[in-house]
Amino acid sequence: MAQNTGPATADDTPQDTPVGAALGGALGGALGGASGGVGSSREVHRLKANSVGLVGVVFMAVATAAPITAMTGNLPIAVGFGNGTGAPAGYLFATVVLTVFSVGYVAMAKRITAAGAFYGYISHGLGRIAGMASGMLAVLAYIVFEASIVGVFSYFAQTTVRDQLGVDVPWIVYAAAMLVVTAVLAHFDINLTAKALGVMLVAEIAVLFAVATAVLIHGGGPDGIPLQPVNPKNAFTGASAGLGLFFAFWSWVGFESTAMYGEESRNPKRVIPRATLISVTGVGLFYIYVSWMTIAGNGLAGSVRISSGSSPLDLFFDPARTFIGPWAVSAFQWLLITGSFACGMAFHQCASRYLYAIGREGFIHPALGRTHPTHGSPHIASYVQSVIAVVLVGAFWATGQDPYTHLYTLLAILGTMAILIVQTLCSFAVIGYFRHNHPEDRHWFKTFTAPLLGGIGMLAVVVLLVINLHTAAGTAAGSLFFTAIPWIVGVVFFGGLALGLYLRARRPERYDLIGRVVLEDATERAADEDAVRV
Repeated sequence: MAQNTGPATADDTPQDTPVGAALGGALGGALGGASGGVGSSREVHRLKANSVGLVGVVFMAVATAAPITAMTGNLPIAVGFGNGTGAPAGYLFATVVLTVFSVGYVAMAKRITAAGAFYGYISHGLGRIAGMASGMLAVLAYIVFEASIVGVFSYFAQTTVRDQLGVDVPWIVYAAAMLVVTAVLAHFDINLTAKALGVMLVAEIAVLFAVATAVLIHGGGPDGIPLQPVNPKNAFTGASAGLGLFFAFWSWVGFESTAMYGEESRNPKRVIPRATLISVTGVGLFYIYVSWMTIAGNGLAGSVRISSGSSPLDLFFDPARTFIGPWAVSAFQWLLITGSFACGMAFHQCASRYLYAIGREGFIHPALGRTHPTHGSPHIASYVQSVIAVVLVGAFWATGQDPYTHLYTLLAILGTMAILIVQTLCSFAVIGYFRHNHPEDRHWFKTFTAPLLGGIGMLAVVVLLVINLHTAAGTAAGSLFFTAIPWIVGVVFFGGLALGLYLRARRPERYDLIGRVVLEDATERAADEDAVRV
């Protein structure tokens, strides 16, 4: 596929669905758009089709969730300061909520294939104005996520190389190296990145699984294999159950990225829904197992003591050393580096596709919507994302900020707040979309009850984040940037609303395109719809 261009199609929605319609009139129609559709086709650059299959999409999604980073970064906080040894039950609760959310999400994925994912879904379900605001928030989230992960990668790389090799290199050197390698890999089609992520992802999952299984085989630590950590009621107990639950949900951020690869996947109407459900349930079961065995390996009291102490990573290192051997700790440290690199690279791909999706509709700059003539990658959007990441990382470095405490933590909180709001709106968008479209697909659970419960659940997570914002930020809570986080999210969201209203009033031809560039031949790509390509 030398040049990836093709017709952009209008959605199959005869008119915008206002928020009031989406929620049965409960929320009013303040965010809804005016009637209108795209009356003519428009030539756009297209991403390279058939670049990645089911396995590749799952790898991309799970890599953004970053199991090894999520476990080592979030579990000690949940155990030490949140719901204590009930943290695995918190992961169980999060698995249920996110699986319910995914039911509605995949229902939309079966009908709409677009690189903009949330941007397109919300535009179709809640109207173009809400779609523009959500798209701006999603762009913000994925843009800052890459820079955030560069911070934690640099921290792990600096400490591991110093401790194991005795070489002390400034963290900014590792950050620069990651930014360059990521930019080079993203220049090519998504299949190359999927293969690279696959290798790193298998390695990080393997070490976590090996340590957990070693604990299980040896019958656990001081308390054996206690059932208390997986008792569902214990998800809501402890010093601060809300904090523990928030960090449990935080561990999944990125799984929803499956929909972004629809245009590049083989038979997206089947691959994307499957990849989403596999990702959310697979990651959930893995988190429950690893967190349970980790607590078992340290003992109940020991887990809380270590997690709240000065070396929280010992929550994982101690069982690795005890049940496998000292070499496992060294391997674990190196895999923290590769795991965080894989996560950052996956988020770069997400950000590039959001910038591409908005660019091809003529917003920001149309050059963002161009694809490489050979590789079919969103190379211009990728370059722009690399520049943004360089500026963000450089700003934190120039002001003497710590790569973990400030760069990683603050940008991760900013991105998480933005994406959780978008996920909440997406759940309600499912209800709005199927209320006015495809009556043959309407289902009391899949297109109404599940997205309603999912939306309420995601809204609760947003509340948990707001309540526990200072604790989540730790020592970085005293910074000016931390104070600005809610304001940044608010300005971007309401700025998106204002832009949508302006376009509706003054530029109706551009307003009609908001979230409407979708892939029309998505169900016709593969002769064998069950074929899987990595």
